[in-house]
Amino acid sequence: MRNSLNCAMRFPLLWARALKVSVRFFTTLREITGKREEDMAFENAGNTTINSVLNRLAKRYGKDFVEYVYDSKTGQVKGFLQFLVNGRSTRTSDGLNTKLADGDVLAMIPPVGGG
Repeated sequence: MRNSLNCAMRFPLLWARALKVSVRFFTTLREITGKREEDMAFENAGNTTINSVLNRLAKRYGKDFVEYVYDSKTGQVKGFLQFLVNGRSTRTSDGLNTKLADGDVLAMIPPVGGG
């Protein structure tokens, strides 16, 4: 008699769930993407980082996104951008290498001016 565990072991891809992340855009990034928020799914759930999200967004939104997010000389993400995962800054954790979990909300926040 087969049970669901045996089936899962024989057909692991049928049981695998993609990691889902919501990305929130503000100001200029909202203009570039044309969205306030975007839901994304990643198959390689255990290794999904902020860098993974940025790479996919760069491919999806092209030149304008890349020029806004990345320094053209170094290829690094521009220092003025802040990234929050579930409302917490990633600067005190692993930065762009912060691993994401299913259901996380990533906010990409450009600098805010005031006066």
